[in-house]
Amino acid sequence: MILAGDEASLYLQVTLMRVWSGVGQTPVVKCDPGRSLTHFYGALNLASGQETVMRTQVMNSAVSALFLQKLLAAYPTQPILLLWDRAKWHQGQAVNELLTAHPRLEIVCLPPASPELNPQEHVWKATREAVSHNHAHAKLETLANLFENHLANTRFPSSLLHQHGYHHLCAMFN
Repeated sequence: MILAGDEASLYLQVTLMRVWSGVGQTPVVKCDPGRSLTHFYGALNLASGQETVMRTQVMNSAVSALFLQKLLAAYPTQPILLLWDRAKWHQGQAVNELLTAHPRLEIVCLPPASPELNPQEHVWKATREAVSHNHAHAKLETLANLFENHLANTRFPSSLLHQHGYHHLCAMFN
C-alpha cells in the first residue's frame, strides 16, 4: 500500500476565491477576528484515491504516532509505504518506537521544500475549494466537521503511480 501523507490547518477565518455576483453587487464576506484553528492529518491511498483523516488540536511526535497507528489499523495486513515530508513532528521518540514495533510500515521522506511532489497537497486544495473557501460558518466545529466529512467521503484520484509505471511493474510480478 503506497500512501502520501501530510497535515493541514483549518482556520475559521475565511479564505477567499472567485465568486459570481450580480453586476454592481459586491459580495459580503464575514470575517472572524479570532485565530481559532484545528489541524488534520491526512494520507491518500495512491491506488484507490481513498483518504484516511484524523483531526487534532496539536501536531507533535505523539500525535503523529497516533496517526500512524490509525493507518496501520486501516490497512491491517498490507505493508505500507508512506511518503511524508520532513516536518519536525514526524520525528521523535513516539514515532521511532512505533516504526520499530511495526516493521511493515516504512516511511520515505520527500525532498525538503517540495510540496508539489506530494499528492496529499492536491487533496487539501480540493477540499478547501469545496468546503472552506468563501464559507459562511460561524463555528469552527461546524466547518471542521464539513471538512473532515468531505475528506472521508470523496475519492481523490492521483496519477503519481501511473506516471512512474507502478501498475505495469505490479502486473509483471503477479
